[in-house]
Amino acid sequence: MKRALIVIDVQESFRQRANWAETSNPDIVGKVNQLVDLSRDAGDLVVWVLHSEPGSGDVFDPALGHVRLIDGLKPLDDEPVLTKTSHNAFTTTNLQQQLTLHGVRELLISGIRTEQCCETTTRVGSDLGFDMTFVTDATATTPLPHWRTGKVLGVEEIIERTEYVLAGRFARISDVATLTGS
Repeated sequence: MKRALIVIDVQESFRQRANWAETSNPDIVGKVNQLVDLSRDAGDLVVWVLHSEPGSGDVFDPALGHVRLIDGLKPLDDEPVLTKTSHNAFTTTNLQQQLTLHGVRELLISGIRTEQCCETTTRVGSDLGFDMTFVTDATATTPLPHWRTGKVLGVEEIIERTEYVLAGRFARISDVATLTGS
């Protein structure tokens, strides 16, 4: 096994937020499932990552019950399900050890928060020596207001900037159709 699909934060917590209606990819489950099927058919590892903020009292607090995969996604018994408390999927989990144990050298990245959790995981993975493929249309994000001015960065611009920063330096940029051959 040389490749793994990392599914980051495709969880109910995000659907509970008021801005979910503005998401760039409301069909993220369909896109992720296409990658899951591709990976399983190839004998590749699929790793599921959830974001948790215990004690926060918000939608990422596991006590509220939203820290779970969105309906339609189902890990197999032998697929790791990791819980992180940082933006990237490496820092607060044993993801690197799991990948090393399975002989993985290439990662496909998908998930929610294109510019945050997916992007930072891609950068850290690249720094750790993994060959990274960022599957843009299997990620999702919402508009991002500037912390001081309130000016809003739209989803198209967020995606474009994320691809621009990652392409060639940290990852290959791809899409589901190219990877699945459909």
